[in-house]
Amino acid sequence: MGFSRARAMLVLLVSLLPMVFPVNGIGANWGTQATHRLPPDIVVRMLRENGIQKVKLFDADYDTLKALGKSGIEVMVGMPNDMLAPIAGSMKAAEKWVSENVSSHLSTSNVNIRYVAVGNEPFLSTYNGTFLRTTYPALQNIQAALIKAGISNQVKATVPLNADVYESPNGLPSAGDFRADIHDFVLQIVKLLSDNGAPFTVNIYPFISLYIDPNFPVDYAFFDGNASPVNDGGTNYYNMFDANHDTLVWALQKNGFGNLPVIIGEIGWPTDGDRNANLNYAQRFNQGFMSHVSGGKGTPMRPGPIDAYLFSLIDEDAKSIQPGNFERHWGVFYFDGQPKYSLNLGTTNSGLVPARGVQELEKKWCILKPDAKLTDPQVAPTVSYACSLGDCTSLGYQTSCGSLDSQGNISYAYNSYYQIHNQLDSACKFQGLATVTRSDPSVGSCKFSIQIKPYYGAAAHRLSSIEKTLCSILFLVLFLWTTQ
Repeated sequence: MGFSRARAMLVLLVSLLPMVFPVNGIGANWGTQATHRLPPDIVVRMLRENGIQKVKLFDADYDTLKALGKSGIEVMVGMPNDMLAPIAGSMKAAEKWVSENVSSHLSTSNVNIRYVAVGNEPFLSTYNGTFLRTTYPALQNIQAALIKAGISNQVKATVPLNADVYESPNGLPSAGDFRADIHDFVLQIVKLLSDNGAPFTVNIYPFISLYIDPNFPVDYAFFDGNASPVNDGGTNYYNMFDANHDTLVWALQKNGFGNLPVIIGEIGWPTDGDRNANLNYAQRFNQGFMSHVSGGKGTPMRPGPIDAYLFSLIDEDAKSIQPGNFERHWGVFYFDGQPKYSLNLGTTNSGLVPARGVQELEKKWCILKPDAKLTDPQVAPTVSYACSLGDCTSLGYQTSCGSLDSQGNISYAYNSYYQIHNQLDSACKFQGLATVTRSDPSVGSCKFSIQIKPYYGAAAHRLSSIEKTLCSILFLVLFLWTTQ
């Protein structure tokens, strides 16, 4: 009787598992190019409470990795592109990097590091070949360093590449191959990955296709099944992700690496900064993707579980906007850890769980004085200054704040600068045109933000202690000098 009950309980638990944990788990990209970072311990708790089991980093920040220690979260540590040349040119530099940024965290903090991302999209065409000749040697040296450290079975080196490293001349997946101008460079990497049991990591962005091509069929970017399918020799593709993914699989297969594992390093949809970057589309895309991969169906060329990292976890207001104003708005959470929209990751019984313990600055905003004249000659230069050091990416055409009047636009710019500069009194002057208000100036979908309290990290705290000591000495010297 006891055995039957136990067996029934086991069957029940097994049947419930797919409802709680999606196949392979879902990962998230955790970027930190923000003027006010959320403290790493708060982010790690947020990851755990949302059931996010994997995280991809763009650097090897000490505080971030320490916070991930003993969390059980699988980690991909990032090595920035500016490190490619020095690592490529020196085996000792590679060994030192692995020792400091991988081995030490594995042993002292119990961080579950699974991958090292060598560079980030180094073959992007916009880089004009800057990293073409250093990426492979850097990957080679990092791989050798992992082997020397005795951790190559646990930690795999990979190179996150943009989907523009492959192409199809007729638009069909079966015609896919690596770009002719970088074919040999990509194959070098692919062979090294294959030899060491490492995956090919690719970033796929249907949003970018819609952004650069106004004639791109909108429905084909999503997973609703509403788009006209693309027929490839009898195989129908109903969304761009599957077609793009399988273009890569065909490229690998043609070059003799048809079984190489593929990781989706980045996939997501921004919520602001462009007319197609909005909450509705982002929710539609990300929820559609989660539903698409949760059943483990895969793609026509690669049935089975898909290993993917959503891009991204949190908005980053200090990112470069060279690709577009949307770059600062990829997060499924706002900068303060609040969810943007309803999103079921399949890991909890509800939607996204917000960050806890986040401390905001005071509830006050900087706005244009009500009696200020819009014709004042100082308006244009002060707004330009505020936007250059603040974040005005929500003020474009058909964006969240695109319907503000002139006074609203100016106030938004002033407030962005004011908040980023921690609400200092001196940050709300603007040649006498601005004033501080405690009445929220937000209008409709346009939110005038209040920043969170700055996080300085362990290194900054150590620096702060030194600065305090130096200030104390300086004060003592001045005191003695003035009392002589």
